[in-house]
Amino acid sequence: MNPEEAQATLASPTQESRPARTVPEKATRLISLDAYRGFVMLLMASEGFNMWRMAEQNPNSSFWQFLKYQTEHVDWRGCALWDLIQPSFMFMVGVAMPFSLASRRAKGQSFNTMLGHTLWRSIALVFIGIFLRSVGRHQTYFTFEDVLTQIGLGYTFLFLLAWTKLRVQFTAAMLILVGYWAAFALYPLPVNDFDYQKVGIPANWHHLTGFAAHWDKNTNLAAAVDQWFLNLFPREHPFVFNGGGYLTLSFVPSLATMIFGLLAGQFMREQSTQSSKVRLLVGAGIACLALGAVLDMTGICPSVKRIWTPSWVIFSTGWTCILLATFYGIIDWQGYKRWAFPLIVVGMNSIAMYVMAHLWDKFIKTTFKVHFGEGVFNILGTACAPITEMALTLLVLWLMCFWMYRRKTFLKI
Repeated sequence: MNPEEAQATLASPTQESRPARTVPEKATRLISLDAYRGFVMLLMASEGFNMWRMAEQNPNSSFWQFLKYQTEHVDWRGCALWDLIQPSFMFMVGVAMPFSLASRRAKGQSFNTMLGHTLWRSIALVFIGIFLRSVGRHQTYFTFEDVLTQIGLGYTFLFLLAWTKLRVQFTAAMLILVGYWAAFALYPLPVNDFDYQKVGIPANWHHLTGFAAHWDKNTNLAAAVDQWFLNLFPREHPFVFNGGGYLTLSFVPSLATMIFGLLAGQFMREQSTQSSKVRLLVGAGIACLALGAVLDMTGICPSVKRIWTPSWVIFSTGWTCILLATFYGIIDWQGYKRWAFPLIVVGMNSIAMYVMAHLWDKFIKTTFKVHFGEGVFNILGTACAPITEMALTLLVLWLMCFWMYRRKTFLKI
């Protein structure tokens, strides 16, 4: 979709401008998916508008403490708004796959050509993730828990599954979740006198207990795998633990997240009414939220985003289904599209936005101070300076995406 086509679809929601009730076979792009992707990307680039700094300034304010909680990853078990960023990316990769394949088939591309591009994209995503994590370090920092590397590690498998039947895809997702759960459950727990501080766990850490302890921080199966795997690469210091508890093997259950997105994307391309699509997505979302919560509360499988437990896959898929249904219902079904234009600008250049946000955010902040003075972010008062700083930075990043959008420059891999 080029800018002129996108702008043409942003008409007001009159009867004439509303989209058809079914998706044509040749449809290759969902405007709502671009908007959803842009929303998540802007959320990521905003760094939570520095709510943690506002919370530090107002330690007794329940309002700022709530916003701080929602704009940071939870320590381990549970879910905040910020924890839904990565599963949204993963899920949307799956949703976009059927539309991408349909577009490539319409252009006459062969399976081998598409497979070659898929392999290239998988490798490129992994290397971009490693490159961005290595910025500011003395040597290449080989790590594979970043969202781009996680997508890259599973992307080729997702592509191959996209050519199979729906029941094969669903079965594959179930086997991944059950198998990954069983592998963790069978891994032995630490001995009674285990020194948790040696693997980066502070003395005041709230350990998972009982059966759920198999998914505790840095003492699980995948943490042990990383202690072997990551030390195969040249490092400044031997790898012992990840401070946040993140794991390379999380790409395995996150592949299930992408498969669920693939199933949703194939459903979105069906010749069914738009209202039925919204209802099914919302229904599936509610069911996933309930099942994920039950698995967590019973201790069968705690819901931990940082290590992508199977219950987290199910629970977060619930939210991503509901979010996709919301964007689709408002934009593609009801036809209210103009408001989403700022999101679409970013969503159509998500890779560019991701890279710029990681490479240029500090440069932008410093440049503001150089040219407008150290107090430039105090224009709304010193108390709001943290929010102003990120708002202006985000505005500059958006303007860069808008400049690219106007010139039909879209960074693709």
